[in-house]
Amino acid sequence: MTPKRPAGADAFPKPAVEPSGTRNPEEGALYAALDLGTNSCRMLIARPKGSQFQVIDSFSKPVQLGQGLEASGRLSRGSMARTVHALQVCRRKLEQHRVRNMRLVATEACRRARNSRDLMRTIRRETGLQIETIGAEEEARLAVISCAPLVSHKTETLMVVDIGGGSTELVWIDLEDVEPKERPRAIMRLSDGFGNPQPGGARVVDWISVPLGVATLRDQFADVEDDQGRFALMSWYFEEMLSGFTPYAQGSPDDGFQIIGTSGTVTTVAASFLGLRRYDRTKVDGLEMTSDQIDRVIHSYLQLGPDGRRADPRIGRERHALIMSGAAILQTLMRVWPTSKLSVADRGLREGLLYAQMVRDGVLAADGLNGVA
Repeated sequence: MTPKRPAGADAFPKPAVEPSGTRNPEEGALYAALDLGTNSCRMLIARPKGSQFQVIDSFSKPVQLGQGLEASGRLSRGSMARTVHALQVCRRKLEQHRVRNMRLVATEACRRARNSRDLMRTIRRETGLQIETIGAEEEARLAVISCAPLVSHKTETLMVVDIGGGSTELVWIDLEDVEPKERPRAIMRLSDGFGNPQPGGARVVDWISVPLGVATLRDQFADVEDDQGRFALMSWYFEEMLSGFTPYAQGSPDDGFQIIGTSGTVTTVAASFLGLRRYDRTKVDGLEMTSDQIDRVIHSYLQLGPDGRRADPRIGRERHALIMSGAAILQTLMRVWPTSKLSVADRGLREGLLYAQMVRDGVLAADGLNGVA
C-alpha cells in the first residue's frame, strides 16, 4: 500500500460521544456539517456569529464503518447497519432544527470500499440523506481551514496534521510572504484549493494522504499480542509510509515553524496531560505541548497496558482500543519533523465544512480571524 499524493506534488502541493447540549436557536440561518469517517459519524449544527459560529447541536457516535475493511476491501453489513442507525439520529436533528444549509460527507472508508455505492443507496433509502464522498485533497483542505484561528502570527512554516480513522493527512504550508497578522486569514483562503497560490498568500509546498489512520493501522497489527511490540511495529510501519514526504529537504524551518494536530488522538493525549477526568474543550483547544510531554503521556499509556487503558477515565471507553495506534502516528510525526512543540486543535473536518459554507454564503467573514499573537 502506498500513500496517495496529488498530481504535481513536487511542484506544489474528544470524547467518543460528544454531548449534544441543544441550545434554543435564535433568529438566523442554521448550517450543518456531517463527517462520516472510518470510525465515527459526527455532525455539528451551528449558526454564524460574528467571525466565528455558535454550535446549536452536535452528534458523535463510533460506528466502526471501516471494521474489517483492511482484510476484505468491503464494508460489512454490521458496520453499514450501525452507520444507517446513526444517520437516522442525524436526520431527526436536522429536521428538528429545520436546517436547510448543509454539507454531508464521507471520507477514507467510503473512498476505498468496493461496495460503498451500496451503502450510499441504503442511506438514501433509509434516511433520505445525500452523502457525498470527498477526495483526499478536499479532506486535507477542510482540516487546514478549520485550524486557521490557531495559526500564530509568528508562523512562517506551518504543518497541519489530521489523524483520522482510515487516513492521515499532512499539509506543509509556506507563510513567509504573508504579513504576520494576515496569516490566519491566508489559511482560510486555501478553501479554494491548494494548487493556485495568490501573490502574498499562503503557499502549499506539499501534502500527502497516508491511507493509515487509528482504525486501519490498528487492524494491520491486530494479530500481534505483545502490547509494546505492537506499538513499536505500528510506529515503524507508519514512518515507512512517510519516507517519501520531505518537503523541507532543502533546509529545515527555524523558529517560525508551527505544527497543529487535529484528531481524537491529539485531544485525548492533551486531556491526559492535563489530568482531565472529564473532557473540557476550552482547556484543550489551542493548548501547546512539547515532544517530551507527549512522550511521557504515551509512555504512561504503555505502562497501563490494555486493561489499564480501558479503565482510565482520561482515555474513555470508546477511545481505548484506538489510542495506541493514534499515539504511534503522533509520536512518529513528532520524531521525524523538525519541531519540539505541537499546537492541539479540537476541530477538524466538520468545522472546516461549516467555515467553507459560511464564507461562501457571505455570512461569516474570513477577515474576522485574529489568530494567535
